[in-house]
Amino acid sequence: MSTAHGQAGADGPEQGTKQKHTAGAYDVRTVIAGLIGLYGIVLTIMGLFFTNADDRAKTGDWNANLWSGIVMIIVAVVFALWLVLRPIVVDPVALEKEKGEGTSDGSDLHH
Repeated sequence: MSTAHGQAGADGPEQGTKQKHTAGAYDVRTVIAGLIGLYGIVLTIMGLFFTNADDRAKTGDWNANLWSGIVMIIVAVVFALWLVLRPIVVDPVALEKEKGEGTSDGSDLHH
């Protein structure tokens, strides 16, 4: 049941209202988290299983791949948390308003 003012009734939200959408996969933080996380996993595996004494001697006797991979995984998790906790909300009203604006050179206008 909806009222004349467009408020939701007791049965749920009104059918005509627009819901807020997030940028989701189009958010650049998704790509950054995915790539840094992937590289971090690869470096961690390389550091755990494919490091020899010569590699460790080059870095002052510490496992650079392992520690760099762990730090990259932590950074990827921080980006993912940031994405979940502070999503970019796409306003459908603003999108409709911006459809008329843009960088048109006027050739698409019909006189």
